Amino acid sequence: MGFSKKPVKGMTDFLPGDVRLRDSVLAEIKRTYAQYGFAQIETPCMEHIGNLTSKQGGDNEKLIFRIEKRGAAFERAWESGNRDELVDNGLRYDLTVPLSRFYANNKEQLPSPFRALQTGPVWRADQPAKGRFRQFVQCDIDVLGDATNLAEIELITATSAALSRVLGKAGIASFTVHVNDRRILRAAALKAGFAEDEIAGVLVTLDKLDKIGFDGVEAELLANGAEPSVVASYLDFFRKGVDEAHCSPFCEMVDAEGLSDVSANLDEIIGSASALTGEGVQVKFDPTLVRGMGYYTGPIFEVTVDNFGISIAGGGRYDEMIGKFSGEDVCACGFSIGFERIIAVLKDAGIEDLADDAAKGGVAFLIDAKAGTEKRREALIAAQALRSEGRNVAVLPMRKNMKRQIQTLEGEGFTEFNKVYAQ
Repeated sequence: MGFSKKPVKGMTDFLPGDVRLRDSVLAEIKRTYAQYGFAQIETPCMEHIGNLTSKQGGDNEKLIFRIEKRGAAFERAWESGNRDELVDNGLRYDLTVPLSRFYANNKEQLPSPFRALQTGPVWRADQPAKGRFRQFVQCDIDVLGDATNLAEIELITATSAALSRVLGKAGIASFTVHVNDRRILRAAALKAGFAEDEIAGVLVTLDKLDKIGFDGVEAELLANGAEPSVVASYLDFFRKGVDEAHCSPFCEMVDAEGLSDVSANLDEIIGSASALTGEGVQVKFDPTLVRGMGYYTGPIFEVTVDNFGISIAGGGRYDEMIGKFSGEDVCACGFSIGFERIIAVLKDAGIEDLADDAAKGGVAFLIDAKAGTEKRREALIAAQALRSEGRNVAVLPMRKNMKRQIQTLEGEGFTEFNKVYAQ
């Protein structure tokens, strides 16, 4: 097989301008999260396959890039005839599973509660689309060891601040934070007549509501064998409750034991977060919000940009995942920004960089081919002096088409040009 100059399907090369935009967005997000007390950590890109296939990742577990064993270990597995034994690791499909393992392994060295910031690439064998790749970056913040709803309130507030700062550069002043609770979804399914072991599949279907509508959800539930009366009762909850401003009326309609505390908690989260976020940020109860991950145990949230019809961030509480690693449950809650979708929105708006002009203005020394040793040395010394002042400086040979060369450099962020000739 010959060489190919194209990247692997679902992955992409980034030109210098792309990288500048990505770096500046990432820097703005990190600055914001640091102001809220989140500390950055790093985890490996590979995880044990057992961690990734623990039935916590929803449909993402079907999209794992699996890594085969190496050397003699692979040969032994091959000879055994058991193909499942060929794989021992996989590329992480999100940052939450690695964080849970990290915390269980390092808990004694970390403060409690621990506020974690994690950014980095993840991999899913998904169908590529605009703003969606098989390798993409996630930006996560998580609060570990806090059972109170301060965790949810701070996560929503911090993420809203980061998104406001970034999207504001593109003139996007408003977005919506949708909030729900997995316990409410479970109670509604049970009340309608679904069995406990059917709920996970029912929620997978309900999660498609924004794509296939109520008719599509109804058809899929019926195709999966649900009783028509149960499906009708279930969907009736959401048809009636989708316009509710608060979750209390919806929970009263479901009329399940224990939901009063759940709804009071959610209403407090929504009320407090609404008071703390910017003017263009709407925080509202959304009974149809599901989130696909199986590890969520309580409040869940998702951010959509008004008039764009896409989700750009999501998260929730997952109090039982870390215990699978440590044997002891730890309260945990997190929020993840869809970095690639943010970049797509900014590029559509023509945004090339979030840095201020003064911060990104570079200096280029263009050296004529006939310039002598002394002239060249003077230019190099001058460039070094500017670098010591914190400026970005490039020393380059002057091209015959200098006008085009300068235009190209301007596109790369250079704003000042010193031309060095022989005389």
